[in-house]
Amino acid sequence: MDPVPSVRLDHYRPGAIGDVVRLHGAYYAPAWGFGPRFEADVAAGLGAFVARMDPERDLFLTAWTGDRLAGSASLDATGFGDEGPRLRWFIVSDTARGTGVGRRLLSHTLAFADARGYSLVWLTTFAGLDAARHLYESHGFRLVAETGEDTWHGNVGEQRFERRAGDEAAAAETPQA
Repeated sequence: MDPVPSVRLDHYRPGAIGDVVRLHGAYYAPAWGFGPRFEADVAAGLGAFVARMDPERDLFLTAWTGDRLAGSASLDATGFGDEGPRLRWFIVSDTARGTGVGRRLLSHTLAFADARGYSLVWLTTFAGLDAARHLYESHGFRLVAETGEDTWHGNVGEQRFERRAGDEAAAAETPQA
């Protein structure tokens, strides 16, 4: 792994929402063939989240190298009712991928969840994102469901991962494949 670049974790900055949407489009279009509908869904969902978020319960976290967005992660606790908080818009830029930025973002987000006593954090993704899956599992997430539902508009099925309070410690003790 490359050394972690000089990265500053922050929250909202002017332009951050657009930068997060751009990272999603720039990665998922060439790598997975996701088109404008996916990017529009990211923009609409992220914009609605930031407009309604409660900073005591929700988190919009960004990572910056200078004035360039290196990645983001959000914890949406107010939008999913009894389902519990959902990890969303977790992405790392091409230039920061493999440097530890994703691990810092995820660790910080889960520490935020733990500090609020959330017993469950969940996320949805799809098969084939092996580095992300390894990172999730190393932080205590477990695959709990797979469907053929294509919520990303990219001909991929959905996977649901969950992390229950205390699962991160168990994951640290379990050898990963």
